[in-house]
Amino acid sequence: MMRVLRGAMASFSGDPFLQAQNDVFHYLPDALIVMENGHIMQVGNAAELLPALPAGIVVETCPDSLILPGFVDCHVHYPQTGMMAAFGEQLIDWLNHYTFVEEQAFVDADHARQVARVFLDEQMRHGVTTGCVFGTVHPQSVEALFAEAQQRGLRLAAGKVCMDRNAPGVLLDTPQRAYDESRVLIERWHGQGRLEYAITPRFAPTSSTAQLEWLGALAAEHPDVLIQSHVSENLGEIAWVESLFPGCRDYADVYARHGLLRPRAVYGHGIHLSEPELEVFHAAGASLAHCPTSNFFLGSGCFDVKRGKESVRPVTVGLATDIGAGTSFSMLQTMAAAYQAAQFNGHALTAPQAYYLATRGSAEALGLAGKVGSIAPGMEADLVVLDLKATPLLAWRMQYARGIEDAMFILMMMGDDRAVSATWVAGEPAWRRPAAA
Repeated sequence: MMRVLRGAMASFSGDPFLQAQNDVFHYLPDALIVMENGHIMQVGNAAELLPALPAGIVVETCPDSLILPGFVDCHVHYPQTGMMAAFGEQLIDWLNHYTFVEEQAFVDADHARQVARVFLDEQMRHGVTTGCVFGTVHPQSVEALFAEAQQRGLRLAAGKVCMDRNAPGVLLDTPQRAYDESRVLIERWHGQGRLEYAITPRFAPTSSTAQLEWLGALAAEHPDVLIQSHVSENLGEIAWVESLFPGCRDYADVYARHGLLRPRAVYGHGIHLSEPELEVFHAAGASLAHCPTSNFFLGSGCFDVKRGKESVRPVTVGLATDIGAGTSFSMLQTMAAAYQAAQFNGHALTAPQAYYLATRGSAEALGLAGKVGSIAPGMEADLVVLDLKATPLLAWRMQYARGIEDAMFILMMMGDDRAVSATWVAGEPAWRRPAAA
């Protein structure tokens, strides 16, 4: 079925950190987006495309709105939905006191399904149409999430967490189990519809050398499969890694030695990576997920995105909520936190740079930029419609916006879930904001 949206539209064809912003940031004040069979067929000025539409096609207009590619959250933990806003700890204690307790409940497949539904409902409500998601050590946690995502037609990657040390015994697997259970999930789910598998060691401290070797072997057997984990989030964590892997040069080297750094390998945080480590990420084609609300919440630090994107050895960087250390499903609020992190590091993040990170940038981090993250013919038709006047204060403030970039900046600093008026998945409306009573 053909669907047509009309309204102001913004999208990206490249990286505004590395290319002239005007060359890669595209804005049409009155665009027409024609969608059919889950894909975008045409995009252009409404006045030019309207006369060529088939007779009888209904055009849905989006006044006082901005149509964007659906948001791409490239690092998020769905089992932690129920422990968001857990008080008072930094990373390692937070894992021990909250995360590892919460994740034990996912041995129950019914519980996993219930949380998966809540998680995906929230993603839809916040305009997130693609996610790269951590499960728990239990294969059924991933089965539940994939089944729910498949039912909704979502593009989603996920993986079973692998841990064989430094966690409660009920959450540990073994090198062999990690390999076997992950392989079964790959064979069952990878490439089914819009689903992909992500090989998922939680992070180096909870995997032995043997487990990392087995997972590296699995990655070599499946070169098209994603890899996701964490790196250099917390100073205490980095010291711990040094003690656990004394033969490795640094944190990045732990993953590199085991074949876990490559294109489509996405590592959360990277706050404290050294210059040699960033060079390793660049050379390997691996990516970083910038998780600013999580970093602030746990006191981990402020990732310097400008340093990460340094043109002599740029690292691909996406944006992520990192629920549940992250404090919001909203990519707008996550962009606001990314702006604050950039200011802390001595530079300002422009609105196009922030929206790029939340759309095409995260798609590039996941190796999906040919499918999602931009609005262009041939791309999958995942969109979010943002209401520029979603709240009385936003409506009042928008009167003083000095052009589209200013309006986008105001929206990311002042907006939240109330600004999402509709989420489109594969060319169909998947969620609409309820009408006001």
